[in-house]
Amino acid sequence: MDMVTESFNGLKEYCEAENYMGWDPYDGLNSWVIQRTFLGKSSYFRLAWIQLFKRSPFNFRKIFGVKKGYNPKGIGLFVIAYCNMAKLYPDKKEFRDKVEFLADKLVELRSNGYSGACWGYNFDWQARAFYQPKGTPTVVATSFVVESLFMAFDLIGKLEYKDVALSSAKFVLKDLNRTYDESNNYTLSYSALDNTQVFNAGLLGAKLLALCYRYGGKEENIKEAKRICAYVCNKQNDDGSWAYSTLPYHQWVDSFHTGFNLECLYAYTKISGDNTFQENIDKGLKYYLDNFFMADGRAKYYNNKVYPIDIHSPAQLTVTLCKMNLAYENIELVDRVLKWTIDNMQDGEGFFYYQKKKNISSKIPYMRWAQSWMLYAMSFYIKNQGNNV
Repeated sequence: MDMVTESFNGLKEYCEAENYMGWDPYDGLNSWVIQRTFLGKSSYFRLAWIQLFKRSPFNFRKIFGVKKGYNPKGIGLFVIAYCNMAKLYPDKKEFRDKVEFLADKLVELRSNGYSGACWGYNFDWQARAFYQPKGTPTVVATSFVVESLFMAFDLIGKLEYKDVALSSAKFVLKDLNRTYDESNNYTLSYSALDNTQVFNAGLLGAKLLALCYRYGGKEENIKEAKRICAYVCNKQNDDGSWAYSTLPYHQWVDSFHTGFNLECLYAYTKISGDNTFQENIDKGLKYYLDNFFMADGRAKYYNNKVYPIDIHSPAQLTVTLCKMNLAYENIELVDRVLKWTIDNMQDGEGFFYYQKKKNISSKIPYMRWAQSWMLYAMSFYIKNQGNNV
């Protein structure tokens, strides 16, 4: 699709002009109001403050001193996007140069003091379940960064990328907390500071271990990945869906986390050659495709309501189907969703909006949440289609 190529180029120009630095929906705690006053000592106020910044269509960040910054997860997604383009167009040196610049930045941005390489976010984060100071590594951020470093190693050949990525398995297996089931399978905590059982977080950890097995050959990594996959698959609902986590206030079912689950289970299956979870993948994929995408191309966030349309949802559809080698047979759906997203959620300056709501939408240009995800997604589409950039 020429429209996707044009959209990709507009977004690429915007991100490069910003040097990949930006705001985030959850960066409100970087404000001086939190950092320098007594209000920052209250977990209730921190949570309310984050939600104010996240939910408001108006951007208060300049007023309250929240600066743009590098987010390791977002940088990892940019690396993958440029790797995809470099593979498609090996004669275009600019893509390789961008990969090396950003991969070097990721090595620099590692969190220190853990058993292996790991990455967090560039802001304090207060959730209902836990509080995480700036730089606290999470399995989610680390998984995306590790995938990007392995891809950068394949492209550039710089051994440091591979070695750093391989060491992340020690962070996952030694530093993260575990919750076991009756079969002695387990899932991983989001970080070393909590004991939550977020299903996509566990599976992203399993995918990381599977990738480390592929590049390092260590049997322990693939064996532990299987135990995590088994735990999460045992929590799958009869209709093929997954709740977000086991917590009572995390019982929603949403599209892009479902996409993460499917992508990770597929990665484990492909790398290991073990088809134990194929039925779970098939059930989950059917639920995913049947419940989150509308005839006009809108990609729903939740299974039971249309709004908000979150930019993660159309992006992850493209990624999930491309990574599972299912984009060709579902190309009409992918084209329809991307067309609606570009028509309705891309600004004339090239960036994508965060969320489209029924009445007032948030058009703040979040770098990690929106821009990196759409560049990442469209790179898979273009690579899959073989379009010219």
